[in-house]
Amino acid sequence: MKSSKWFSRGIACAMLVAAGAILYSPFASAKEGIAIPPPALDEKSTAATETAIFAGGCFWGVQGVFQHVEGVLDATSGYAGGEEKTAIYEVVGGGQTGHAEAVKVTFDPRKVSYGKLLQVYFSVAHDPTQLNRQGPDRGTQYRSTVFPIGAEQAKIAKAYIDQLDAAKVFSKKIATTIEPEETFYAAEGYHQNFLTLNPDYPYIVYNDLPKIENLKTIFPDIYRKDPVLVKVSG
Repeated sequence: MKSSKWFSRGIACAMLVAAGAILYSPFASAKEGIAIPPPALDEKSTAATETAIFAGGCFWGVQGVFQHVEGVLDATSGYAGGEEKTAIYEVVGGGQTGHAEAVKVTFDPRKVSYGKLLQVYFSVAHDPTQLNRQGPDRGTQYRSTVFPIGAEQAKIAKAYIDQLDAAKVFSKKIATTIEPEETFYAAEGYHQNFLTLNPDYPYIVYNDLPKIENLKTIFPDIYRKDPVLVKVSG
């Protein structure tokens, strides 16, 4: 059975649709995405696979974006920043666990670099200038955070944030935090592949499908039409 908070999010969105309210941030709803320069500092890896963890609001949309990126082997929704015992959707939703809704991205660095994933993350996956919120969602669990795996990822992420801020790419300073050495916990099965499985869900239509279109427009060289989906048991 799906969680009560899953239904609450849907009911709230449906009510706002009926009222004609704007459900999404100007960033996410823009007809054109925000093109930003690539990172000046990036890694060069010959490994077969690598992992990155990003948080940027509701994990449905972030997962959906990275599932459409060429070179991504898997993108799993989950939680990072808190303890294992509190990595439960209903508990994380209270905003007191330290967790952020996050997505673990497994990728082939020979096809898409960590820096390129950061560029997608800051450009189309979410609005990095919003503090502890994203679109209609509020709370620290929706914060913009990079969870680097290793010192090199941390260095690249920090350098890129400094680069974008110095260039004044965004109208406000980037609010994204860098939180290293945090464990990722996969979310419940009903959250996986949510965007693909529920394309008509109001929240997805207004908040997340524009991100996929922006990815296709801004990054045509790495856009993949058919998403790579998480295999969910049961």
